[in-house]
Amino acid sequence: MPPTSSPSSGPGGTRTPADPSSEGSALSEDDRRHLQRAVELGRRGWGRVHPNPMVGCVLVRGREVVGEGWHREWGGPHAEVHALEAAGSRARGATAYVSLEPCRHKGKTPPCTQALIDAGVVRVVYGARDPGERSGGGAQVLARRGLEVVGPVLEHREARRENPGFFHEASRRPWICLKLALSLDGGIGRREGERTLITGPEVAAEVHRLRAGMDAILIGARTARIDDPLLTPRGEIQPRKLPARVVLDGRGTLPSTHRLLTSEGGQLHLLTTTASTREWRDAMERAGARVRVLAGHRGRISLPDALAHLREEGTRTLLCEGGGILARALLSQGLVDRMHLALAPRFLGPEAVPAFGTARGESTAGDPPGEKPVSGPRGEDEGWMEGWSYSDPPRRLGVDLWLTLEREG
Repeated sequence: MPPTSSPSSGPGGTRTPADPSSEGSALSEDDRRHLQRAVELGRRGWGRVHPNPMVGCVLVRGREVVGEGWHREWGGPHAEVHALEAAGSRARGATAYVSLEPCRHKGKTPPCTQALIDAGVVRVVYGARDPGERSGGGAQVLARRGLEVVGPVLEHREARRENPGFFHEASRRPWICLKLALSLDGGIGRREGERTLITGPEVAAEVHRLRAGMDAILIGARTARIDDPLLTPRGEIQPRKLPARVVLDGRGTLPSTHRLLTSEGGQLHLLTTTASTREWRDAMERAGARVRVLAGHRGRISLPDALAHLREEGTRTLLCEGGGILARALLSQGLVDRMHLALAPRFLGPEAVPAFGTARGESTAGDPPGEKPVSGPRGEDEGWMEGWSYSDPPRRLGVDLWLTLEREG
């Protein structure tokens, strides 16, 4: 989900609107272009509007764009309202291109359907259907009032990629994005226990953009101890709400001197098991962390239980920043929805820490008790790329390569 600088891609991958479903008439090239512009405008709300979706709107009368807008702040006016304000009286007789079906209910703001009707808009082309019980159904309201309505134009898969948290359907876990920086020889560190800076400042800036729109950021205890990270967004986008910081620490090993405990940031959650000591848990809570004891085996936390707990706490979107053992465990259990891989043009050598955890057949801390680790999302023999596809073309970020893959299905 974060917006990118490329005009043809965004938070979820390829962004050319799909062919309209049977619910809408055929679109002209101008229709497609204006709807694509609405999608791009919507991305400007990244980090400021969630848990609401990112939405953009373009108003066109004849061949002239008379107004543009996007949802800028959670609780503030929606995209259609901003576009109508920009257009003024020129909105009468116009077509509205909206990336999401206009809402029909009064929540923190009045219904956008009524605003479009009152402004004299005669045609609405929308990208994705609103799945909300109260907010959805705006297309039918507009059609009953005599407007021409075309949509949904985006396929559900494309709509979900644009606003994954909003469209996430699994109630037992958040939508999960995995980010790893790795070398050409597949390493994430020069050697075990050593922090290694692999990619350049352009990748760092992209990661800060990514963090700004997430509900929470997840790492394993080993990564926390070695890297001593802050896990805060520190880029151009200042998020409306700082993402929570989550560490899986089954044995209770995080020192109280680490910056996660001594610096300001989003709420720190430490998920552990009964293998950690009561003294450690009490000390962490006194330092301001929220500690939760979950099911586990020999200090290994059950990932499904951990993710279910985060979902119950309100986490809809989760960014995992490693390390390799946690990445492998999430992938092996089919729990990752998107991957961002930052590939650096360098080699780390024979002692490099593997990007996806332990070697074949070795024990992986995040794996369920009694289960053998596997090498990919779908099985031992299929490899890492099976069941995944590029949702964006590879991008150059400085000297590094940024790869975005989406899990199919």
